[in-house]
Amino acid sequence: MRLDITLIYWLLRLIGTLPLRLLQRIGAGIGRFSLWRHSRTAHFTSVNLRIVRPGLDEPAHATLLREVMAESGKSALEIAKIWGTDAERALDLVREVRGEALFDAALASGKGVIIAAPHLGCWELLNYWLCRKTPMAILYRPPRIAAVEGLLRKVRGALAPEQVRAEGAGVRTLYKRLAAGGTVGILPDQKPRGGEGEFAPFFGRDALTMVLLPRLAARTGATVLFAFAERLPQGAGYRIHLLPAPQGLVDADLKVACRALNQGVEQCVELAFAQYQWHYKRYTADDRPSPYDTENH
Repeated sequence: MRLDITLIYWLLRLIGTLPLRLLQRIGAGIGRFSLWRHSRTAHFTSVNLRIVRPGLDEPAHATLLREVMAESGKSALEIAKIWGTDAERALDLVREVRGEALFDAALASGKGVIIAAPHLGCWELLNYWLCRKTPMAILYRPPRIAAVEGLLRKVRGALAPEQVRAEGAGVRTLYKRLAAGGTVGILPDQKPRGGEGEFAPFFGRDALTMVLLPRLAARTGATVLFAFAERLPQGAGYRIHLLPAPQGLVDADLKVACRALNQGVEQCVELAFAQYQWHYKRYTADDRPSPYDTENH
């Protein structure tokens, strides 16, 4: 492992000794500072909130924006707690699980399970919880810096999922895992590359949406569950949620299927709205004007 990556690893271990409540307070401060500095992240977040909550007046919008930016900062800093300690110790932070029976039943069916995990709450802790229940493969895009991939494997430790690259061979691996009754995890709100998605409503506005997950579910017969780890107030820990997929997710019409996929994400988000990664430029597409260029920044 490269020296700089090794130093990052030990820094995470050091920071991870701090109480979660303190780390989240510092993270919230970083998020609010980013808003005060009118960062690009704050700008993208503000644009998205205007799209998904169009009825808010300026004071209400400003209040929600401050809350979302604080939660975004918490998300960034709490990773040190999750990655900087043993996975089993990190799982001690899980205070409640809602919908676990759905997951147990899906595993028992032997038909395969697809976990659709949006960019919501603490997804790294969710990975640990899922991998303690069953071996799992996750689809991901390799980091720009190759050495970071090694860091991810090291910090995730014994409960690390199998990392499957988002490319042809990786997709075939997912099909094989599901055909054998295994479990795979996919980010359902990951914007697909051009030509690999369908436009479907997401909080009332069309967003380019992946077709891979609906196709996997339709072709394998696997059960789809949506899942996320909700951050509890005052550093109290986390609540795991597992929800059934909406009707229509395996419809032969991909527009119908993608609409259902986005509805599943929306249902999760509404349970912890401020904890969603609202700075993600979900509403961009090569052939459409970008809403992120329409507001003064």
